[in-house]
Amino acid sequence: MQAREASATAPRLLEVVGAQVRVPLLGGRTARYVNCDSAASTPAFACVRDTVDDFLNWYSNVHRGVGYKSRLSSWAFEGARDRVARFVGADPAGAVVLFCRNTTEAINKLAHRYPFRRGDVVLTSLMEHHSNELPWRRVAEVVHVAVLPDGRVDEEDLERKLAAFRGRVRLLAVTGASNVTGYINPVHDWARMAHVAGAEIAVDAAQLAPHRPIDMRPEGDPEHLDYVSFSAHKMYAPFGVGVLVGSRGTFETGDPDIVGGGAVDIVSLESAYWTDLPDREEAGTPDIVGVVALARAIRALGEIGWEEIIRHETELTAAALERLASIPGITVYGDADPANAGSRLGVIPFNVTGVPHALTAAVLSFEWGVGTRNGCFCAHPYVKTILRVSEEEGRAVEKCILARDRSAIPGTVRASFGLCNSLEDVDRLAEALEAVSRGSFDPGYVLDTERGEYTHPGFSHDFARRFSF
Repeated sequence: MQAREASATAPRLLEVVGAQVRVPLLGGRTARYVNCDSAASTPAFACVRDTVDDFLNWYSNVHRGVGYKSRLSSWAFEGARDRVARFVGADPAGAVVLFCRNTTEAINKLAHRYPFRRGDVVLTSLMEHHSNELPWRRVAEVVHVAVLPDGRVDEEDLERKLAAFRGRVRLLAVTGASNVTGYINPVHDWARMAHVAGAEIAVDAAQLAPHRPIDMRPEGDPEHLDYVSFSAHKMYAPFGVGVLVGSRGTFETGDPDIVGGGAVDIVSLESAYWTDLPDREEAGTPDIVGVVALARAIRALGEIGWEEIIRHETELTAAALERLASIPGITVYGDADPANAGSRLGVIPFNVTGVPHALTAAVLSFEWGVGTRNGCFCAHPYVKTILRVSEEEGRAVEKCILARDRSAIPGTVRASFGLCNSLEDVDRLAEALEAVSRGSFDPGYVLDTERGEYTHPGFSHDFARRFSF
């Protein structure tokens, strides 16, 4: 075990807040918490926390303030914007960096502000998170690209649909990497295809940004990414910031989607005149502290280096896939080959034969201190596809959910890894799943049918003893 731990020991900058916290287990024991849920949100880098603590001494509202703290805060805020632009390789001549709350809000902003015309089509895929599917339904006709049986996007179907809707497709909206299966999509290849068809491309990079470098490339490049969105909370800076980077021209005309203070040059009782970018798209007081946190996280990722990040996460993913393959009754969805660990993210969906996914996740937490996530991960069509849920079965599930019964909702357990993990974490996860597979867990779990979650009456959370306002 010592050798395994040493091989995945992270450099100093991989230190995260709360890494050594112990959590209560069933029966009164405690264990170090194993966070296998980075695909949902990451803990904060310790250096990000320290930077935020330091910045709070200088915090003030940005823009238009003449006090020293306001000017320093404005300098830091705009410096962070420049750092974000460099992080994604945005063309400084044609791109603008806009701050918002999260990736979901970023995509909604783009959907609201994009200059769609009647009859326009947004082409997206069945792999998408709901946040990169639902906003487009409000503004255009949405057409879906199919996925293959193994969960990859069907590129032949993408080609067919770009050709079939040529002249009507305005935007190809796709994820950079799946939050369900960890597949990394060839977005630059798809950008070239979209541009040939007369469309632009918008990449949901929420899952991609913490794990792989992003390069939007210059606007004249055929493989240029027109729009990229991502969130700080998946990048070791969970302080409430999202980013939308895209063509300035899209946001220089028309009305902002949110209006108020800071978005205008002048207001009378009869009219308002919008100010220049980026302020016109960032009405109200922004999350200044969150933006500073994101900038420090980006710096940390750069100091660690993408080669080291990819090596570390590839090692964890390969080890996890090898261990899961050795456990009877475990089914992994997507690419389960450890040899391919370097070409995917460490996001692994699985089920244990005969054990509901919600119960598996509960046992991992209550008896082993391993945090995973279960369900459909805000990607219902995709998960139902990879689970081979028929239309009839899907309709039956929908009826149950509408009747407030989630006891049989289809889904998987998802383990996801990041810079906060070590091979010791993989071992604990595997040991726990071996026990679940054998049926070696407490029989007293109770299902809440409305929530679709299992709890144990013998377990006391006692949250107030561990945290208080």
